[in-house]
Amino acid sequence: MHQNKIMKRFSIFILAVFSQLYGKTQPGDLKLVDWHPKSMLIVAETRVLKPRFPVIDMHNHLGHLQNAEKYLEEMDKAGVVACVSLDGRSAKDFYKEHLRVSQKISKERFIVFFRPDWTKIDEPDYGRKEAKKLEEAVKMGARGVKVAKDLGLMAKDKNGKLIPVDDSRLDPIWAKCGELGIPVLMHVTDPKAFFTPTDQFNERYEKLSVHPDWSFYGDQFPSKEEILEQRNRVMRRHPNTIFIGAHMGCLPEDLGTVSLWLEQFPNFYIEISARIGELGRQPYTARKFMIKHQDRILFGTDSYPDAEAYRLHYRFLETSDEYIDRSAGSKNHHERWMMYGLYLPDEVLEKIYNKNALKILAMYKGER
Repeated sequence: MHQNKIMKRFSIFILAVFSQLYGKTQPGDLKLVDWHPKSMLIVAETRVLKPRFPVIDMHNHLGHLQNAEKYLEEMDKAGVVACVSLDGRSAKDFYKEHLRVSQKISKERFIVFFRPDWTKIDEPDYGRKEAKKLEEAVKMGARGVKVAKDLGLMAKDKNGKLIPVDDSRLDPIWAKCGELGIPVLMHVTDPKAFFTPTDQFNERYEKLSVHPDWSFYGDQFPSKEEILEQRNRVMRRHPNTIFIGAHMGCLPEDLGTVSLWLEQFPNFYIEISARIGELGRQPYTARKFMIKHQDRILFGTDSYPDAEAYRLHYRFLETSDEYIDRSAGSKNHHERWMMYGLYLPDEVLEKIYNKNALKILAMYKGER
């Protein structure tokens, strides 16, 4: 028995050495996380260096703008004329510094959106005070409001209760946006798979295994459907305010429902950031959707300005290329599936790239 154990260990050692020397992996030894297959498919690969029309990136996070000069360089390479930073946080008055730095570099190229501070929601007259702070930020140059997914999913009041998206204490903020003529860009919820069990049926199992904190499955969280309905109730209550649904309205897996929302709410727009993978795996449906709703769709990336990442988006939107690998030049590669290009008509591309954004930004009612 002892001799058998020795022989078994020796065999394992020899196999390990052999594998290292010859680069061979034994069947069953490879972990999914280490599997990076190279496609053998030979298909057209179109290199799109510059977009058909100038681009406005309506969804980005530029942090402290410490790399602003690099961002401008990448934007110039890729034909991006302006970029919206959604990091103008109200907390600790960070928005003031963000505006100061961005305007010092370029008032035209960097556009800052104000992000409300939910931690003060229990204070008396919170909504009116935060709306006043927003108004001050707009006078300084802010041109929109960003709502992150913590609202409805993580942010809580003093009683430990989740703050719903349609909490009435927030109404003065949405109303003020309508009064000022600035949009509210809302990211509420995450991919549908993040709200289901992390098991063998979850299409994002690999990503959730690496980031288990990205899962919102369980009784401690509202359902994805409830949070989206909370958002829709806000849009019903504030028809004079423009709302932009981040990440394809936060439901790219069901474009039929998003289409119904766009028909139901004339004050609702959507943007494509970090969801071209979802669109690219349903190219026929996505192309019809983009053409049908061409007046209500905005361009966005949700990644630091990077020429190659932008060019990947252009290739997806402008060409009929097949089986596009998103891992090249993309910082939002969350799944293994490939994309297929939408080859959108020029009139649609121009609206998505800049015309729709210009229309929304022109609604600002303050000093010109």
